[in-house]
Amino acid sequence: MSNELVFRKSSYSGQAPNCVEVAHIPTGFRKSSYSGQDQNCVEVADLPCGAAVRDSKNPAKGHLPFPAAEWDAFLTIART
Repeated sequence: MSNELVFRKSSYSGQAPNCVEVAHIPTGFRKSSYSGQDQNCVEVADLPCGAAVRDSKNPAKGHLPFPAAEWDAFLTIART
């Protein structure tokens, strides 16, 4: 599975040449290794430019993307 984001023109942009483009997060979410045996956990997906997290109980409610530098800083702190 590729982690490359594929962008497409937003349907709200109409015919304007300068428009908003959107991309969907790849479906590669996996359970966090810190969740143990708990079924209610944080799920993580690798992105080309960082990572995204979501709640396993409510995956349809979206995710939070983090740029690589912020994600690395978070992991450094979490591992200490």
